[in-house]
Amino acid sequence: MRQVVLNILIAFLWVLFQDEDSFQFSTFVSGFIIGLIVIYILHRFFGQAFYPKKIWIAIKFLGVYLYQLITSSISIINYILFKTRHMNPGLLTYETNLKNDWAITFLTILIIITPGSTVIRISKTTNKFFIHSIDVSEKEKESLLKSIKQYENLITELSLIHISEPTRLLSISY
Repeated sequence: MRQVVLNILIAFLWVLFQDEDSFQFSTFVSGFIIGLIVIYILHRFFGQAFYPKKIWIAIKFLGVYLYQLITSSISIINYILFKTRHMNPGLLTYETNLKNDWAITFLTILIIITPGSTVIRISKTTNKFFIHSIDVSEKEKESLLKSIKQYENLITELSLIHISEPTRLLSISY
């Protein structure tokens, strides 16, 4: 958050130092880009990852989620309208590599929000999800497990940003 505020502050200072008669948006954008460069050079001193990386992961995550939501919704509509006799509901398991409670909870929420699947239980010892799906045929099962793996990879990428952020150490010498 500090990086965003600093970037906007640099952009406004850039506009002020240009000594133009009126506010020019192009000057603000050029100041914002200069602020990005300055913050990229100095981001190690903030003790945080470079903030556009977080924004990119959020955009990528939103794109993947919306794609999965739309395709699974179309699939559910297709089952309701045309394939009600061919549905094969059942249970399947998925073992995750996620270790943090927030990451497992986030993955659970993403599975539940996606139409056609519901998490019934999570094993605490093995991090195994028991999922009820509207169709457990090989094609649909593989598709569901692929989308869950995609969610898990994005959550892992997001958690790596938080883990890789350097921590501030206070050293006192006597």
